[in-house]
Amino acid sequence: MSHAETIQLIGGTASPYTQKMLALLRYRRLPYAITWGQPADHCKLLGVVPPSPALMPTFLFEEQGTVVAVCDSTPIIRRLEQRTSERSVIPTDPALAFVDYLIEDFADEWCTKYMFHYRWHPAADADNAGTLLPLGFDVSMPDAQLTQFKRYFTQRQIDRLWVVGSSPETASAIEGSYQRFLAALEAHLAQLPFMLGHRPGAGDFALYGQLSQLVGFDPTPRELTHQISPRAVAWVDHLADQSGADPQASDWEVLEDLPSSLNLLLAEMGRVYAPAQLANASAQALGNSEWECTIDGAAWRQRTFPYQAKCLRWTQEQFQQLSEQDQNRVLARLDGTGIEAMLV
Repeated sequence: MSHAETIQLIGGTASPYTQKMLALLRYRRLPYAITWGQPADHCKLLGVVPPSPALMPTFLFEEQGTVVAVCDSTPIIRRLEQRTSERSVIPTDPALAFVDYLIEDFADEWCTKYMFHYRWHPAADADNAGTLLPLGFDVSMPDAQLTQFKRYFTQRQIDRLWVVGSSPETASAIEGSYQRFLAALEAHLAQLPFMLGHRPGAGDFALYGQLSQLVGFDPTPRELTHQISPRAVAWVDHLADQSGADPQASDWEVLEDLPSSLNLLLAEMGRVYAPAQLANASAQALGNSEWECTIDGAAWRQRTFPYQAKCLRWTQEQFQQLSEQDQNRVLARLDGTGIEAMLV
């Protein structure tokens, strides 16, 4: 694949992972063409075997003359890095790159709980999403069809809240975590324009993907974000298109010199994400379809996800691949955050 070839992808306007990758493609100045719709449907039209499951966004890459559909944003980012290293989103310092990896994983696998909870738990937000999501696929959908689709889709999503851990018992924990997350962003963005310096990393784009929905689509978290972190609101607008940025190698901060405000974000990751990942992986190893633990004082229960167990294993593998010196640098930065428990 040459640099000039157009990258094909299929996604949805209200998909945080689609927005994550579109912002990244714009920043990296990689030519792309997106089709709005359901990946499985469009793969079928193209005669391409869809990924299983066919999630958004799905990318279409040519491999040895065959079009292959793939849909996991984290490895796709690394695949694009192999295509060209210009305007890279992976820090050159391995220790800093590992922290960026942690932030990306947290955004993809925990911050999405904020998004799903706020989208379907408050009645006003569920009504908003139930109306707009169908129209996102067909803006000319007839009213009768929209009413039917909205009723069916809204109830299905509300019934699935428990799958990601959202329930009346955990609502306060999720919402408290989101508010602390916003406070951490407000403090950190007062020091730096991006999480790890003066240029965005993969973790920035992952955070942006979730916040693009929490700030731009869902009413309740939008109001909260404006109240708690106006800097995050402005940051979302900026990160949507960083194609005009002129990143330099020196724009990455030294891990040890990053402001203490970063530790507010890392501490939130250790407080909520680490126990969730460990409990899920334990349940997966035991063959349990559900897991339970206490997160931030809440009795948490949700479905076991094999993929998130893989995420934890990949995080541990990434850490083990660091030199002993870089492992010690990472551990020194993570000291007391609670994330350390994920790395053994």
